[in-house]
Amino acid sequence: MKTAVPCYYHLDVDVSPDRVGQVRRILAAHLKYWDLETLVEPVCGGTEMLLMAIDEHATNKRISLELWWNGQHLITAVGGDDRDLRPDQQLRGCLERIAAMSDGWGCCATDTGSKVIWFSQRARAGERVPLVPTLPERDLREMLQVPRALPVAALAAAEEQTHGVLEGAR
Repeated sequence: MKTAVPCYYHLDVDVSPDRVGQVRRILAAHLKYWDLETLVEPVCGGTEMLLMAIDEHATNKRISLELWWNGQHLITAVGGDDRDLRPDQQLRGCLERIAAMSDGWGCCATDTGSKVIWFSQRARAGERVPLVPTLPERDLREMLQVPRALPVAALAAAEEQTHGVLEGAR
């Protein structure tokens, strides 16, 4: 089993309908790179729901998105600076869906007045089984015979002959 290395990713983005798909692809690529392919759909889906709700309800659409992987849990956090956005009212439907699909979630305010919505997904570190090619078994009739040792002079003559043929081909 691959040992889990803590990972962190941060992205600042201005939310727009065009950017939602772009952010989804970026997150999916990071999760695949971290060996967390099983979390691509729930994490990207939850993030996409949040970004679309923020695009619809927020006046300040500048957000920070963070991913933390500790080997057992992946925490996704979306923070925005819109002081007028009320997650408990305007994002209620989105938060209900995130609560249903995640292992844990929450919403909190920071000292600066911005809001952070986070959710977590539980997973184990990915297992990678190296692909080892199997050799076909040969039967005795197919085995090649090892050539007898040739004297060095015979090898040198063969090389000169091959070199001469290649020079003539040019």
